Amino acid sequence: MEIFILSETTTKGLFRQLCECIAKQKQIGFSRDVATVVGGEQLSKITAQGKEKLLEEFIRLTSQSSVVIACRVSPKQKAEVVNIIRKHEEKNNITTLAIGDGANDVNMITAAHIGVGIRGLEGQ
Repeated sequence: MEIFILSETTTKGLFRQLCECIAKQKQIGFSRDVATVVGGEQLSKITAQGKEKLLEEFIRLTSQSSVVIACRVSPKQKAEVVNIIRKHEEKNNITTLAIGDGANDVNMITAAHIGVGIRGLEGQ
């Protein structure tokens, strides 16, 4: 499995990184044997007002990924990732699954096609 980790901290760098990942996806043949990892800082830039091109590239990348992992994100961003992917799922035949272990995951879990809440240490 190919893993793309979006780590650039500038908008310009992030756009370049997204384009490089998409080019590599094309090179390996869009097999969906790809994981995309995005952090909260990068997600803030991707979803910022006026950055539609960045969001379009993120959608292009994630729609061809078998898994998208969001790390170090706020509860709002967790749901936002699911909603972004879900919004574009019809034409790409994508089903979303969200797994969480606490109250901060409820919005993400309910936004997904399939939501799984597991028992964790939080809230005990």
